[in-house]
Amino acid sequence: MSIRTLDDLLAEGVSGRRVLVRADLNVPLDKQTGAITDDGRIRAVLPTLGALTEAGAKVVVCSHLGRPKGTPDPQFSLSPVAGRLGELLGAPVHFATDTVGESAESTVAALADGEVALLENLRFNKGETSKDDAERGAFADQLAAFGDAYVDDAFGAVHRKHASVYDVPARLPHVAGRLVLREVEVLSTLTGDPERPYVVVLGGSKVSDKLAVIEALLPTVDRLLIGGGMCFTFLKAQGHEIGTSLLEEEMIETCRNLLERSEGKILLPVDVVAADAFAPDAAHDVVPANGIPSHRVGLDIGPETVAGFAAALRGSVADGTANARTIFWNGPMGVFEMPAFANGTRGVAEAIAESDAFSVVGGGDSAAAVRALGLDEKSFGHISTGGGASLEYLEGKTLPGIAALEN
Repeated sequence: MSIRTLDDLLAEGVSGRRVLVRADLNVPLDKQTGAITDDGRIRAVLPTLGALTEAGAKVVVCSHLGRPKGTPDPQFSLSPVAGRLGELLGAPVHFATDTVGESAESTVAALADGEVALLENLRFNKGETSKDDAERGAFADQLAAFGDAYVDDAFGAVHRKHASVYDVPARLPHVAGRLVLREVEVLSTLTGDPERPYVVVLGGSKVSDKLAVIEALLPTVDRLLIGGGMCFTFLKAQGHEIGTSLLEEEMIETCRNLLERSEGKILLPVDVVAADAFAPDAAHDVVPANGIPSHRVGLDIGPETVAGFAAALRGSVADGTANARTIFWNGPMGVFEMPAFANGTRGVAEAIAESDAFSVVGGGDSAAAVRALGLDEKSFGHISTGGGASLEYLEGKTLPGIAALEN
């Protein structure tokens, strides 16, 4: 794979040139106040933006936020992001109230060297996500008019065949930003020859969401630890009662087949935290994973499972396993947003952080959990900004945004 990088662009000189940067500023917002609740994705793009502004570029940033339906929707405006980005950069960010209209044109035209503009949400325009090549291309033409060069630093969007990700690079000299380059370098070590033992921890709600990555990883990993809502379909495949816990009936036979083929690599919970209801204040206690009462729902892995998973990550003298040297984690172990059901995710995350392994947190809810639980991000080798993108990379899929950057 041959991709030109930000350093290549900087070496050519960007002073006075307009550089269009596709960032992933899709941050979570408080539904009541509209305030940003986690600015991790904004911080992730700062190295690229800082390098460009210091070199005197006129930087035009574009991003999506949420899932608007191709028309402007105030709840998905990037306006609060512009304010936070300016605070982090230490300089005002000029905000365009549209993406390719009059406000965008005048805002970009007024930029001085070293200044930054942020366009309004890309997905306010139907052309951004259109499956029609002509409609998407027409929107890409308008976006490309704002730049003399293009930088993709939105790893969280590279698995989407969208105008700003896939079509704009065909219209401008293009490079990978610092974040995208780092993501590709890290994930390529996992698909190449990772240092062993190589342990993968998967959580989240559905087996169907992770089936492809399980299939891809099972032949290459040494141990695969499964928690979260998806574990209950595996437990059902073993013949256990799971009460009212999350179940994908159509995936039971698939899970049974995976367990048979895994040669003992797959580790499942031995106990769970079962509650009377899916609610933060629901009555709950720890029960064996093979004995969940019929009226209860499993919302977290139990303490014995946490200890077992930690032993698999850190190594165990008892069973002769060695310390993990490479760890990939994607998906929480329970409903971590509710404090009563966050201990499983916290315990496993702490075990990963305390290990001597090179650890990769696969974006999405896992990255959110690290920050929400107050864990030290520096304790992990790499925290990805793209949950879906990182999984598809590990599955071996061609990512449209990466393909568009290749020479």
